[in-house]
Amino acid sequence: MTHFPLLNPMFQNVIDMDLTSTQLLASETLSKADSWAKVAYLAAAVLFVLSLAGLSKQTTARRGNLLGIIGMVIAVCVTIVAMLSAGNAMAVYTMMAVAITAAVVVGAILAARVPMTGMPELVAMLHSFVGLAAVLVGISSHIESYTDVPAGELLIHDIEIFIGVFIGAITFTGSIIAFLKLRGTIGGKPLTLPGRHMINLLMVAACVGLGVWFCQESHNAGGQSMTALLVMTGIASLIGVHLVMAIGGADMPVVVSMLNSYSGWAASAAGFMLKNHLLIATGALVGSSGAILSYIMCAAMNRSFINVILGGFGGGGGGPAAAVEGTVSEFSVDDTVDLLEESNSIVIVPGYGMAVAQAQHSLAEVVKILQSKDKQVRFAIHPVAGRLPGHMNVLLAEANVPYDIVLEMDEINDDMPETDAILVIGANDIVNPAALEDPNSPIAGMPVLEVWKAANCVVMKRGLATGYAGVDNPLFYKDNTQMLFGDAKQNVDAILRALQGN
Repeated sequence: MTHFPLLNPMFQNVIDMDLTSTQLLASETLSKADSWAKVAYLAAAVLFVLSLAGLSKQTTARRGNLLGIIGMVIAVCVTIVAMLSAGNAMAVYTMMAVAITAAVVVGAILAARVPMTGMPELVAMLHSFVGLAAVLVGISSHIESYTDVPAGELLIHDIEIFIGVFIGAITFTGSIIAFLKLRGTIGGKPLTLPGRHMINLLMVAACVGLGVWFCQESHNAGGQSMTALLVMTGIASLIGVHLVMAIGGADMPVVVSMLNSYSGWAASAAGFMLKNHLLIATGALVGSSGAILSYIMCAAMNRSFINVILGGFGGGGGGPAAAVEGTVSEFSVDDTVDLLEESNSIVIVPGYGMAVAQAQHSLAEVVKILQSKDKQVRFAIHPVAGRLPGHMNVLLAEANVPYDIVLEMDEINDDMPETDAILVIGANDIVNPAALEDPNSPIAGMPVLEVWKAANCVVMKRGLATGYAGVDNPLFYKDNTQMLFGDAKQNVDAILRALQGN
């Protein structure tokens, strides 16, 4: 406490009391601000939970998205206010204004320019940003901690930093590789190095050893803790590259979901470093939901969840696949229209080819016309159709297709034998009977939409090329399958015009 010895002692006491009152008032103000911040963070966390609940169903997805936006606005605003209350207001204003402005501009441009077919790549790249942020926060936290860490908690803080940087580095490089695979810059064939699991194990063991070294050297004057942290970051980055390179291209939806989970855990680790309760809770929500989604998708593909984490997912079967033999039967647009007119029960199976052709809007109009003629029309969605979890659902929702006729594989597969006609638009691997009939197929055991059991099946494709898994499809040669070659958008538009004229 400051004293003024030249003043009368009575005045000195008054000044001391005044200074004490001012300090108490300031402390009380900060305490109230901290309490309000915690309340706001709790409200934002609740909104995030409600957002996830809303996004679980198509009918409530728009509301869930809005709740998530509101929660994030609250979180950002409260964080800025909390930083301002800590002092250096002008510096904080400047830094936050620059960061937010840049982020808003980049986000707005990407949202406006990226087509629906490019959303999987965009999501993968956004995951890489989260991983990079966790790495940078961890390294900067080690250089200078953002919070006061009690002496008894220094070891825990060091472990938080190390784990956060480790997960963030894996997420960063793994997401970049996923982005390049989805974009087609890197081929979809898995890179299976000899002894790859041992390589991964050795790299993880090296990171554990570096972690022990980091914790021992962290608070020693002139220690090598930063060297240990940076070397671990490099090794973890290689782990991320190796894990995703070893995963087959057909399984990228599961990879994107797993990286989503990784990014959540990286964010949660950053929350521990920064002592930010909302970041911890939000990261845990994203991490757990991504892990659950990955498990569901693995079950849908008859794959092991552990197999995905270790890599090598979609690497192939145990022997040579059976040769595909038969004759392809072709259909014209008029033949397809006649089949639709004669059928009472119709199922449509969309795939990535529909997304590329942007045929969903015309297809929605075709469905309306068929329904007006008292025909039962439904969509069958495979859990890993497209390049992103829920890719086909988003496309159909964009075209205002009614939610109640969009069914998941498990809900509609049993109805295939009673279906008069099935239209497969741009799908391949998810309707491949080899998954059930050929034990040596690379996709053997994968649950698929059993479209060949319907009375008639029309497959719209540009040619007979294999799907993303690189596996030939015997469906094309079955007696009840007809191939309608050409661009999906052009063919669907032609079908729409023909139905409108009838």
